[in-house]
Amino acid sequence: MADTSQQDRDTRLRRLTFRSWHRGIKEMDLVLGHFADQVLPTLAPAEIDQYEALIEVEDTTLYNWVTGREETPAEHDTALLARIRTFNHLEGTLWQRKS
Repeated sequence: MADTSQQDRDTRLRRLTFRSWHRGIKEMDLVLGHFADQVLPTLAPAEIDQYEALIEVEDTTLYNWVTGREETPAEHDTALLARIRTFNHLEGTLWQRKS
């Protein structure tokens, strides 16, 4: 039974990661895609539920929440959204300029 539960979690995380990288606007692909790659596997089940609710939000609205251009409604103003806002997306060799 635990194996099935882990398989269900893995399938869900793969689906969420794919959806994070294929949003519709490139800015949100980059913000959510990198976050999903690095952080999603470490999230608790309740946080995964919150993430899933966030990615259901329309791109422009979510982008405005992440960037602080619009006030985030209470039901989405979570510690997880704060983590997404402060996640260092520009870390690692992919983003580093070569000297």
